[in-house]
Amino acid sequence: MLRVRNLHVYYGRIHALRAASLHVVDNEVVALLGGNGSGKTTLLAAISGVVRAASGEVVLRGESIVRARPDQIVRRGIAHVPEGRHIFKPLTVEDNLMLGAYHRYARSSRAAIRAEAEEVFRLFPVLAERRGQAAGTLSGGEQQMLAIGRALLSRPKLLLLDEPSMGLAPKVIREIFDHIARLRAERGVTILLVEQNARAALSIADRGYVLETGRVVLEGPAEDLLANREVQRAYLGRERSRTAAAERDTDPSV
Repeated sequence: MLRVRNLHVYYGRIHALRAASLHVVDNEVVALLGGNGSGKTTLLAAISGVVRAASGEVVLRGESIVRARPDQIVRRGIAHVPEGRHIFKPLTVEDNLMLGAYHRYARSSRAAIRAEAEEVFRLFPVLAERRGQAAGTLSGGEQQMLAIGRALLSRPKLLLLDEPSMGLAPKVIREIFDHIARLRAERGVTILLVEQNARAALSIADRGYVLETGRVVLEGPAEDLLANREVQRAYLGRERSRTAAAERDTDPSV
């Protein structure tokens, strides 16, 4: 479905991506791991057209999209859920959701789009309970569900998820990752997942890549990366410390 070849991205003099390459096939979940500043978010932004690559190729189903505008890329089947969710806080949950279908109103009936919104509400029942509520009043986990649901209304072939667990308690993280796994299993959505919670990401992924300083330094099946000593040392050990700290912050008995 997606192939990225030798992608280079600069921010001024900063060489953020250095010949990064990866591929994603239909109905896969692929995890993209790496520390802060490794280039993970930049890679997703280059795929979705939010930042412009200096060189290299991004090919979706045989068609180059590396010079396409973000709105054109959405129409071709890629939806990007950015780090930080970026919901419209003053608008209602339902209005936020409907904005995901903005590019479809000229070609699809309002009734059809509303029917698909109801499907998202069935996928995330807590959003249905809060459909008339201002999105800014939702919890962090609920806002993440809303951001994913909004992306689904664009009818993506490929969903780019950037740090969906960021700032969430361990219990909520498990719920979010359960929903992500269901998207692939029940809806056939292909997913490229950027995540610092390496264990959670690899537990639902088919394959993974590790980025360091803008380069892909390791790739392989998810189970092989979980067993890799370098991955364990660099990511899984830190993750245990972060999880313990989060549990102390959210559990007054600890």
